[in-house]
Amino acid sequence: MQRALHVRVSSLVSVILRIFDEYRKVNICFLEKDGYLVELVSPAEINSVVSNLLKKIGNSPYHICYETENFDKDVQILLEKKYVMCSEKHEAVAIDGKNVCFLVHPYMGMVELVEA
Repeated sequence: MQRALHVRVSSLVSVILRIFDEYRKVNICFLEKDGYLVELVSPAEINSVVSNLLKKIGNSPYHICYETENFDKDVQILLEKKYVMCSEKHEAVAIDGKNVCFLVHPYMGMVELVEA
């Protein structure tokens, strides 16, 4: 596990965290600018969860993340609204082991839910 906390890479952006997620086989880097966090994800292996996504859409934003106090209830609400779970609930090392899951809707795109 690699971590770099609050390293200023320029006068504009700080690196908050850099880490390898073995379960998802991705490298993750969180950047901060004016209180906003941006997560950069890159495949660490050919069979990572983002490898095919990068081939399809290229280097682009592909989902938005929401933190929720009612994780299971909110997953159920999204499933009822025709979202499809594309990854089961699993802990995320980049977010202090909190559970996350990804859901996708054909018209709304992908969302990530994170347990608060």
